[in-house]
Amino acid sequence: MAFLELKHVSKGYRSNGTLTPVLRDIDLSIEQGEFVAIVGYSGSGKTTLISLIAGLIRPDIGSVTLDGAEIRGPSPERGIVFQNYSLLPWLTTYENVYLAVDQVFRNWSAAQKRAHTEKYIEMVNLLPAREKRPAELSGGMRQRVAVARALAADPRILLLDEPLSALDALTRATLQGEIAKIWDQDKKTMVLITNDVDEGILLSDRIIPLTHGPDATLGPAVPVEIPRPRDRKAINHDPHFKQTRHQVMDFLLGVGVKHRKTVTRKLHLPDIEPEDLSYGKPSPFSLFRRGPLRSKEFKKERVETET
Repeated sequence: MAFLELKHVSKGYRSNGTLTPVLRDIDLSIEQGEFVAIVGYSGSGKTTLISLIAGLIRPDIGSVTLDGAEIRGPSPERGIVFQNYSLLPWLTTYENVYLAVDQVFRNWSAAQKRAHTEKYIEMVNLLPAREKRPAELSGGMRQRVAVARALAADPRILLLDEPLSALDALTRATLQGEIAKIWDQDKKTMVLITNDVDEGILLSDRIIPLTHGPDATLGPAVPVEIPRPRDRKAINHDPHFKQTRHQVMDFLLGVGVKHRKTVTRKLHLPDIEPEDLSYGKPSPFSLFRRGPLRSKEFKKERVETET
Protein backbone atom coordinates (compact mmCIF):
# COMPACT_ATOMS: atom_id res chain seq x y z
CA MET A 1 0.00 0.00 0.00
CA ALA A 2 1.28 3.44 -0.95
CA PHE A 3 1.95 6.09 1.72
CA LEU A 4 -0.56 8.53 0.16
CA GLU A 5 -3.32 7.12 -2.01
CA LEU A 6 -6.29 8.60 -3.87
CA LYS A 7 -8.70 6.05 -5.35
CA HIS A 8 -11.36 6.95 -7.93
CA VAL A 9 -11.72 10.45 -6.45
CA SER A 10 -14.20 12.90 -8.00
CA LYS A 11 -15.15 16.34 -6.74
CA GLY A 12 -17.51 19.09 -7.87
CA TYR A 13 -19.09 22.24 -6.48
CA ARG A 14 -22.78 23.08 -6.41
CA SER A 15 -24.00 26.60 -7.16
CA ASN A 16 -27.62 27.67 -7.64
CA GLY A 17 -28.68 24.05 -7.81
CA THR A 18 -26.18 23.19 -10.58
CA LEU A 19 -23.24 20.84 -9.96
CA THR A 20 -20.02 21.86 -11.71
CA PRO A 21 -17.56 18.94 -11.91
CA VAL A 22 -13.95 19.85 -11.10
CA LEU A 23 -12.03 16.58 -10.78
CA ARG A 24 -12.97 13.19 -12.19
CA ASP A 25 -11.71 9.67 -11.42
CA ILE A 26 -8.40 10.71 -9.81
CA ASP A 27 -6.04 7.81 -9.00
CA LEU A 28 -2.76 8.75 -7.34
CA SER A 29 -0.20 6.79 -5.30
CA ILE A 30 2.81 8.41 -3.63
CA GLU A 31 5.49 6.59 -1.67
CA GLN A 32 6.97 7.84 1.60
CA GLY A 33 9.86 10.25 1.04
CA GLU A 34 8.88 10.87 -2.58
CA PHE A 35 8.70 14.34 -4.14
CA VAL A 36 5.87 14.52 -6.67
CA ALA A 37 4.91 17.54 -8.79
CA ILE A 38 1.45 17.93 -10.30
CA VAL A 39 1.38 20.43 -13.15
CA GLY A 40 -1.59 21.92 -14.94
CA TYR A 41 -3.20 25.07 -16.30
CA SER A 42 -4.99 27.62 -14.13
CA GLY A 43 -8.54 26.50 -13.41
CA SER A 44 -7.78 22.81 -13.91
CA GLY A 45 -8.51 21.92 -10.26
CA LYS A 46 -4.99 21.81 -8.78
CA THR A 47 -5.97 23.64 -5.58
CA THR A 48 -9.04 21.41 -5.20
CA LEU A 49 -6.75 18.38 -5.44
CA ILE A 50 -4.34 19.68 -2.78
CA SER A 51 -7.30 20.61 -0.54
CA LEU A 52 -8.57 17.02 -0.77
CA ILE A 53 -5.18 15.69 0.33
CA ALA A 54 -5.01 18.26 3.14
CA GLY A 55 -8.47 17.26 4.36
CA LEU A 56 -9.89 20.76 3.90
CA ILE A 57 -12.66 19.29 1.72
CA ARG A 58 -14.08 15.79 1.23
CA PRO A 59 -14.42 13.97 -2.10
CA ASP A 60 -17.88 13.37 -3.57
CA ILE A 61 -16.76 9.93 -4.72
CA GLY A 62 -13.72 7.84 -3.82
CA SER A 63 -11.28 7.89 -0.91
CA VAL A 64 -8.09 9.64 0.20
CA THR A 65 -5.81 7.77 2.61
CA LEU A 66 -2.49 8.50 4.31
CA ASP A 67 -0.57 5.48 5.53
CA GLY A 68 -3.74 3.38 5.33
CA ALA A 69 -5.94 5.78 7.34
CA GLU A 70 -8.71 7.69 5.58
CA ILE A 71 -8.31 11.47 5.60
CA ARG A 72 -11.49 12.98 7.06
CA GLY A 73 -10.34 16.49 8.01
CA PRO A 74 -7.35 18.81 8.55
CA SER A 75 -4.45 17.58 10.67
CA PRO A 76 -0.92 18.76 11.64
CA GLU A 77 0.41 15.60 10.00
CA ARG A 78 -0.35 17.26 6.66
CA GLY A 79 1.43 20.62 6.43
CA ILE A 80 0.40 23.00 3.67
CA VAL A 81 2.06 26.09 2.21
CA PHE A 82 -0.30 28.36 0.29
CA GLN A 83 0.45 30.83 -2.48
CA ASN A 84 -0.56 33.85 -0.37
CA TYR A 85 1.71 33.17 2.67
CA SER A 86 -1.17 33.11 5.25
CA LEU A 87 0.93 34.70 7.99
CA LEU A 88 -0.47 36.57 10.98
CA PRO A 89 0.54 40.21 10.32
CA TRP A 90 0.80 41.23 13.99
CA LEU A 91 3.32 38.47 14.80
CA THR A 92 7.06 38.44 14.09
CA THR A 93 8.83 35.76 12.04
CA TYR A 94 9.71 33.91 15.24
CA GLU A 95 6.18 34.20 16.66
CA ASN A 96 4.53 32.98 13.45
CA VAL A 97 6.65 29.82 13.49
CA TYR A 98 6.46 29.39 17.27
CA LEU A 99 2.67 29.50 17.15
CA ALA A 100 2.60 26.29 15.07
CA VAL A 101 5.16 24.61 17.32
CA ASP A 102 3.20 25.55 20.44
CA GLN A 103 -0.03 24.11 19.03
CA VAL A 104 1.45 20.81 17.86
CA PHE A 105 3.93 20.08 20.68
CA ARG A 106 1.91 21.15 23.72
CA ASN A 107 3.81 18.87 26.14
CA TRP A 108 7.24 20.22 25.31
CA SER A 109 9.06 22.61 27.60
CA ALA A 110 9.45 26.26 26.61
CA ALA A 111 13.16 25.68 25.94
CA GLN A 112 12.38 22.77 23.58
CA LYS A 113 9.81 24.81 21.69
CA ARG A 114 12.20 27.74 21.38
CA ALA A 115 15.07 25.60 20.09
CA HIS A 116 12.79 23.80 17.62
CA THR A 117 11.42 27.10 16.30
CA GLU A 118 14.88 28.61 15.82
CA LYS A 119 16.08 25.45 14.05
CA TYR A 120 13.57 25.89 11.24
CA ILE A 121 14.00 29.67 11.03
CA GLU A 122 17.71 29.01 10.53
CA MET A 123 16.93 26.27 7.97
CA VAL A 124 15.28 28.88 5.69
CA ASN A 125 18.03 31.45 6.38
CA LEU A 126 15.82 33.94 8.24
CA LEU A 127 17.61 34.39 11.57
CA PRO A 128 18.46 38.05 10.72
CA ALA A 129 14.71 38.67 10.21
CA ARG A 130 13.70 36.85 13.38
CA GLU A 131 11.99 39.87 14.97
CA LYS A 132 10.47 41.37 11.84
CA ARG A 133 6.75 41.32 11.05
CA PRO A 134 5.41 40.23 7.63
CA ALA A 135 4.95 43.84 6.47
CA GLU A 136 8.71 44.36 6.90
CA LEU A 137 9.60 41.30 4.79
CA SER A 138 9.81 40.81 1.04
CA GLY A 139 7.48 38.34 -0.70
CA GLY A 140 10.22 35.72 -0.86
CA MET A 141 11.01 36.09 2.85
CA ARG A 142 7.33 35.77 3.78
CA GLN A 143 7.13 32.55 1.81
CA ARG A 144 10.20 31.26 3.65
CA VAL A 145 8.42 31.95 6.94
CA ALA A 146 5.42 29.98 5.68
CA VAL A 147 7.67 27.05 4.72
CA ALA A 148 9.47 27.18 8.08
CA ARG A 149 6.13 27.22 9.94
CA ALA A 150 4.84 24.21 8.00
CA LEU A 151 8.06 22.23 8.52
CA ALA A 152 8.31 23.14 12.22
CA ALA A 153 5.03 21.29 12.84
CA ASP A 154 6.89 18.16 11.65
CA PRO A 155 4.16 16.98 9.25
CA ARG A 156 4.34 13.54 7.69
CA ILE A 157 3.70 15.09 4.29
CA LEU A 158 4.24 18.65 3.04
CA LEU A 159 1.80 20.09 0.50
CA LEU A 160 2.96 23.04 -1.60
CA ASP A 161 0.10 24.83 -3.37
CA GLU A 162 1.85 26.98 -6.02
CA PRO A 163 3.96 28.59 -3.27
CA LEU A 164 6.29 30.42 -5.68
CA SER A 165 3.94 31.57 -8.43
CA ALA A 166 3.54 35.12 -7.05
CA LEU A 167 7.29 35.76 -6.83
CA ASP A 168 9.67 37.38 -9.30
CA ALA A 169 11.95 35.10 -11.33
CA LEU A 170 15.11 35.62 -9.24
CA THR A 171 13.37 35.10 -5.90
CA ARG A 172 11.53 32.09 -7.29
CA ALA A 173 14.81 30.50 -8.41
CA THR A 174 16.34 31.09 -4.96
CA LEU A 175 13.39 29.49 -3.15
CA GLN A 176 13.39 26.54 -5.53
CA GLY A 177 16.93 25.90 -4.37
CA GLU A 178 15.87 26.22 -0.73
CA ILE A 179 13.02 23.72 -1.16
CA ALA A 180 15.38 21.27 -2.87
CA LYS A 181 17.84 21.56 0.05
CA ILE A 182 15.08 21.09 2.64
CA TRP A 183 13.81 17.96 0.90
CA ASP A 184 17.37 16.60 0.68
CA GLN A 185 17.90 17.17 4.43
CA ASP A 186 14.61 15.73 5.74
CA LYS A 187 13.49 13.45 2.86
CA LYS A 188 9.95 14.41 3.81
CA THR A 189 7.15 13.39 1.43
CA MET A 190 6.26 16.42 -0.67
CA VAL A 191 3.51 17.20 -3.18
CA LEU A 192 4.07 20.32 -5.28
CA ILE A 193 1.25 21.93 -7.22
CA THR A 194 2.58 24.16 -10.00
CA ASN A 195 1.87 25.54 -13.45
CA ASP A 196 5.60 25.60 -14.29
CA VAL A 197 6.78 22.39 -15.98
CA ASP A 198 10.47 23.29 -15.58
CA GLU A 199 9.99 23.88 -11.85
CA GLY A 200 8.36 20.46 -11.48
CA ILE A 201 11.23 18.75 -13.30
CA LEU A 202 13.87 20.64 -11.30
CA LEU A 203 12.44 19.61 -7.91
CA SER A 204 10.52 16.35 -8.19
CA ASP A 205 11.02 12.61 -8.61
CA ARG A 206 7.87 12.35 -10.74
CA ILE A 207 5.84 14.92 -12.59
CA ILE A 208 2.15 14.29 -13.32
CA PRO A 209 0.13 16.45 -15.74
CA LEU A 210 -3.47 17.41 -15.01
CA THR A 211 -5.89 17.85 -17.90
CA HIS A 212 -7.89 21.02 -18.51
CA GLY A 213 -10.91 21.63 -16.33
CA PRO A 214 -13.71 21.26 -15.73
CA ASP A 215 -13.91 17.52 -15.09
CA ALA A 216 -10.10 17.26 -15.05
CA THR A 217 -8.19 14.05 -14.47
CA LEU A 218 -4.53 13.05 -14.09
CA GLY A 219 -2.43 12.03 -17.05
CA PRO A 220 0.42 9.50 -17.06
CA ALA A 221 3.21 10.09 -14.53
CA VAL A 222 6.62 10.90 -16.02
CA PRO A 223 9.67 9.92 -13.91
CA VAL A 224 12.41 12.54 -13.64
CA GLU A 225 15.58 10.53 -14.21
CA ILE A 226 18.05 13.31 -13.52
CA PRO A 227 20.62 12.83 -10.71
CA ARG A 228 20.47 15.09 -7.65
CA PRO A 229 21.59 17.70 -6.78
CA ARG A 230 20.32 19.38 -9.94
CA ASP A 231 21.96 22.50 -11.31
CA ARG A 232 19.43 24.76 -13.05
CA LYS A 233 21.98 25.85 -15.67
CA ALA A 234 23.33 22.40 -16.50
CA ILE A 235 19.89 20.77 -16.45
CA ASN A 236 18.86 22.60 -19.63
CA HIS A 237 21.45 20.62 -21.58
CA ASP A 238 20.51 17.25 -20.07
CA PRO A 239 18.79 14.97 -22.63
CA HIS A 240 16.56 13.55 -19.88
CA PHE A 241 15.32 17.06 -19.07
CA LYS A 242 14.39 17.71 -22.68
CA GLN A 243 12.71 14.32 -23.02
CA THR A 244 10.72 14.72 -19.79
CA ARG A 245 9.67 18.25 -20.68
CA HIS A 246 8.58 17.11 -24.13
CA GLN A 247 6.45 14.28 -22.69
CA VAL A 248 4.66 16.53 -20.21
CA MET A 249 4.12 19.41 -22.64
CA ASP A 250 2.98 17.03 -25.37
CA PHE A 251 0.26 15.75 -23.05
CA LEU A 252 -0.79 19.20 -21.83
CA LEU A 253 -0.94 20.63 -25.35
CA GLY A 254 -2.40 17.48 -26.88
CA VAL A 255 -4.69 15.29 -24.82
CA GLY A 256 -5.16 18.02 -22.24
CA VAL A 257 -6.46 20.46 -24.83
CA LYS A 258 -8.67 17.86 -26.52
CA HIS A 259 -10.34 17.24 -23.18
CA ARG A 260 -11.74 20.78 -23.18
CA LYS A 261 -15.42 21.15 -23.94
CA THR A 262 -16.71 23.41 -26.68
CA VAL A 263 -19.89 25.34 -26.04
CA THR A 264 -21.80 26.96 -28.91
CA ARG A 265 -23.98 29.92 -28.03
CA LYS A 266 -26.20 32.18 -30.13
CA LEU A 267 -25.46 35.82 -29.45
CA HIS A 268 -28.23 38.41 -29.73
CA LEU A 269 -26.73 41.78 -30.61
CA PRO A 270 -28.65 45.02 -29.97
CA ASP A 271 -30.31 46.67 -32.97
CA ILE A 272 -28.05 49.71 -33.27
CA GLU A 273 -27.80 51.65 -36.52
CA PRO A 274 -24.44 53.29 -37.27
CA GLU A 275 -24.32 57.04 -37.64
CA ASP A 276 -24.12 58.69 -41.04
CA LEU A 277 -20.62 60.13 -41.05
CA SER A 278 -21.32 62.06 -44.26
CA TYR A 279 -23.57 64.41 -42.28
CA GLY A 280 -20.50 66.39 -41.36
CA LYS A 281 -18.91 67.89 -38.28
CA PRO A 282 -20.57 70.57 -36.16
CA SER A 283 -19.45 74.16 -36.52
CA PRO A 284 -17.07 75.31 -33.80
CA PHE A 285 -19.31 78.36 -33.40
CA SER A 286 -22.54 76.41 -33.01
CA LEU A 287 -24.32 76.46 -29.68
CA PHE A 288 -24.98 72.72 -29.69
CA ARG A 289 -22.00 70.65 -30.76
CA ARG A 290 -23.82 67.79 -32.49
CA GLY A 291 -21.98 65.27 -34.65
CA PRO A 292 -23.16 62.83 -37.38
CA LEU A 293 -26.80 61.63 -37.30
CA ARG A 294 -28.57 58.34 -37.92
CA SER A 295 -31.19 58.18 -40.70
CA LYS A 296 -34.06 57.99 -38.21
CA GLU A 297 -32.91 61.27 -36.66
CA PHE A 298 -33.32 63.25 -39.90
CA LYS A 299 -36.52 65.31 -39.86
CA LYS A 300 -38.05 67.48 -42.59
CA GLU A 301 -39.10 70.86 -41.24
CA ARG A 302 -40.64 73.93 -42.95
CA VAL A 303 -39.28 77.19 -41.68
CA GLU A 304 -40.76 80.58 -42.63
CA THR A 305 -38.80 83.77 -42.19
CA GLU A 306 -39.66 87.41 -42.68
CA THR A 307 -37.44 89.46 -44.91
